[in-house]
Amino acid sequence: MLFFFPKKSVTFFNHLHSNFSNKQNYIMKILKFFTKSAICFAVSTGFLSLSANAQKAVNLTDPEIASIAVTANQIDIDYAKIAEKKSKNAEVINFAQTMAKDHQSVIDQAVALVKKLGVTPKDNATSKSLKAGEAKTLKLLNSKSGKAFDKAYIDNEVGYHKAVIKEVEAALIPDAKNAELKSLLQSVLPVLKSHLSHAEMVQKEVNK
Repeated sequence: MLFFFPKKSVTFFNHLHSNFSNKQNYIMKILKFFTKSAICFAVSTGFLSLSANAQKAVNLTDPEIASIAVTANQIDIDYAKIAEKKSKNAEVINFAQTMAKDHQSVIDQAVALVKKLGVTPKDNATSKSLKAGEAKTLKLLNSKSGKAFDKAYIDNEVGYHKAVIKEVEAALIPDAKNAELKSLLQSVLPVLKSHLSHAEMVQKEVNK
């Protein structure tokens, strides 16, 4: 059986189909946005917990500060080691090598200082939170390859360094009681800021 529709009805159905197609495209764009946001959120868990601790109510002790400093630097070395193994991008590899070298230097200085002062680094809520965040970020980085890995790694580095800088400025330096420990943290701050600038430069290249 054949059905014949008036011309206006045909126009109406065509309009509905057009609207439906537009909605499909709109929905796909939304899904892509939330997928990208979920990836960014997963990467960010390695450093958001650190930033949140800048709003603390209790002052940190020198042993706790020493623990946070060593932990934060070691975490970035761990990220760098993965990048050196997985990335094929020369700029990403160069950045990772710089991170590994510079952060190891900070750890060596911190360890030498705590030995000199007779201070034993004390694990605390911030250092524990850092380690928990690292575990999530390592899992995500290990699940990626190629350009997707490069993007995830460098995006994390930008966010991580921003959070570390904020924590050093807002909590570690103000709370440090020992003059030598405070001086070490102050000397590390320009290095962290140069790392952030380097990371943002590489990020622009990776995102091209």
